[in-house]
Amino acid sequence: MSRGERIDFSVYTPSRIKTEVLSGLTVALALVPEAVAFAFVAGVHPLVGLYAAFIVGLITALFGGRPGMISGATGALAVVMVALVAQHGVEYLFATVVLMGILQILSGIFRLGKFIRLVPHPVMLGFVNGLAIVIFLAQLSQFKVADPNSTVEGAKVWMSGMTLVTMLGLVALTMALIHFMPRITKAIPAPLAGIGIVAGIVIAFGIDVPRVGDLASIAGGLPTFHIPQVPLTLETLQIILPYAVILAAIGLIESLLTLNLVGEITGKTGGASQECLAQGAANTVTGFFGGMGGCAMIGQSMINVKSGGRTRLSGISAALFLLAFIMFASGLIEQIPLAALVGVMFMVVIGTFAWQSLKILSRIPRTDAVVIILVTIVTVMSDLAVAVVVGVIVSALAYAWSNATRIKAHSTVEKDGSKIYMLEGPLFFGSTDSFTELFNPKEDPDTVIIDFLESRVADQSALQAIEALAAKYEANGKTLQLRHLSRDCHSLLNRAGQLIVDSDDDPDYGIAVDYDIKTGSLGGGH
Repeated sequence: MSRGERIDFSVYTPSRIKTEVLSGLTVALALVPEAVAFAFVAGVHPLVGLYAAFIVGLITALFGGRPGMISGATGALAVVMVALVAQHGVEYLFATVVLMGILQILSGIFRLGKFIRLVPHPVMLGFVNGLAIVIFLAQLSQFKVADPNSTVEGAKVWMSGMTLVTMLGLVALTMALIHFMPRITKAIPAPLAGIGIVAGIVIAFGIDVPRVGDLASIAGGLPTFHIPQVPLTLETLQIILPYAVILAAIGLIESLLTLNLVGEITGKTGGASQECLAQGAANTVTGFFGGMGGCAMIGQSMINVKSGGRTRLSGISAALFLLAFIMFASGLIEQIPLAALVGVMFMVVIGTFAWQSLKILSRIPRTDAVVIILVTIVTVMSDLAVAVVVGVIVSALAYAWSNATRIKAHSTVEKDGSKIYMLEGPLFFGSTDSFTELFNPKEDPDTVIIDFLESRVADQSALQAIEALAAKYEANGKTLQLRHLSRDCHSLLNRAGQLIVDSDDDPDYGIAVDYDIKTGSLGGGH
């Protein structure tokens, strides 16, 4: 639980408990085919994915930064794991997951989760749109069946004929039930009702459509403690560290973005560092119990929230139901038609995609529109971490360019013959060239003052630009001075050794003190 959080047991009324437990059951049913499918993607046994979904889901539900979030095995991590498993085997995967968890714990300890606030809103919109498309595309694999004419084991072809019509009809029925059920009753979460009714129809009438059991058997026991069987050598660390870093980054980015998204829906804030700690602890434990690791799942989190899950009980229930399925109810769960679960996920896609982003594209700044589209495309074509990094970089460069073009100055000549440049706009790496072009050392009088009342000195490039300009005036036998430095600018310039001031001088913002500039303190040139 996050710092300062107290469990308010008064919210757990019988009605609330029922809603939370049923929401957890709905999520658990949707987790089964996802975990199995992602295990196949990573090249491991289905139980490796199911155990990860249980352990990661349980620990993050107990201690995560946002009640109502659901975590488990995800495709974003699976696509990275597959190369490691193929080259070195599953034991190296378990060791990597442990190291991944340790890195995430360190991120929480050093409170790196707070940097998620640097992700601009257009990146968030692109993230949810791209993820909605990814979830949609992932469901299309359920419309494939084994190819009876192929000699290649596991070969599949697209459904056709009545099989396809039946599958589509059941998917449409599930979606209709989810849409209209809340108008009839809210006693049972609509997705759970849709799954139950469609499964009942398929089983009662013996309809021949793919079922969960066609993917793989989910029967198993309790996960057991298992130390990864890898050599404890530097060579092993060199193999697993790059994968662990990538997995930790992807897991935290997806988890923290999901945390923000769930927070917007539930009206909650904070918890980023706590989520990092919970994800790290969950993955560390998972690696020692034969799981493939995981992170927050936006699709299942949306199912939970839309089904009424608002507390930790829903996530705990989902994890425990999943374990119960594995140990006691595998035969029953394996009879659930995949069409019902596909229908649930299609409704998640519709609810997740930010449709309003399509309407505002023509009304928002062009750069923001480009970022939304770019992040969406990169999320679909590559992965979430790359998409978010690309989106943040593009947004940052656009912001830097915008500020670089804002710097300007107007000048006045005083009675004593000195010339004052009233600078406006930030002075940083992007605006240094424009800053230099504002001055004319050869034509200016002997004393020139730059007034920083409406400006700020931001970085080392700015310091270098000021020193280079002062050197030009000095070479022409003239003096350059600075005025109206704010406290932070004064401290920055003084620390760089560029101000000639008294040792106890410490001005308040806005005081008209003129400072001479010492050249050569930064070495000049490059």
